[in-house]
Amino acid sequence: MTLAAFLTIAVLHLLAAISPGPSFVVSIRTAAAEGFRPALGLAIGFGAGAVIWATAALAGLALLFQILPALFTALKVAGGLFLLWIAWQTWRHARAPLPEIEPGALPTSLGAAVLKGLAVQLANPKPAVFFGAVFVGLVPPETPLPMLALVMGVIFIDETLWYILVARLFSLPRPRALYARMKAGVDRTFGVLLAGLGLHIALP
Repeated sequence: MTLAAFLTIAVLHLLAAISPGPSFVVSIRTAAAEGFRPALGLAIGFGAGAVIWATAALAGLALLFQILPALFTALKVAGGLFLLWIAWQTWRHARAPLPEIEPGALPTSLGAAVLKGLAVQLANPKPAVFFGAVFVGLVPPETPLPMLALVMGVIFIDETLWYILVARLFSLPRPRALYARMKAGVDRTFGVLLAGLGLHIALP
């Protein structure tokens, strides 16, 4: 793999990670509602999910979806339903006050946040499309294993660092205070956005 191809993969994946989607919405809400540490766990989960999608793509996931299109349809429906569930929970608790965050407190355990981030990432077909259609075409079949490991490392770092940045920004006192004042409306907006994304993913 040439340096140009490696940099292209890194830049394109970073742009794909930055593009708004379910992960972005969940990250903002978690950071503002629960603080930095749970949102940090989400970021790690998002990064791990991206690596899983990339590995699956290299293992022939895109070809499998072409052979069994019903499998991709089932994945889309399951992912859409999962996002609809998150949307309902967000809407349902829109009027609930923010939990008080004391120094050292962890409203959601780090492990639970990582698993939630992983679930959100794996439920979202957008990474499957990116890695199956774009990523695979940029990685030469003869790429040695150490280089593949380096590529996976960059993918993890891209995804994780971007959402750590989002988590840090929206967990700061001023953004958190603004979110607290507007929580009901913001949460319901997030719920509608997530529901829309879920329906868009699940429906043909």
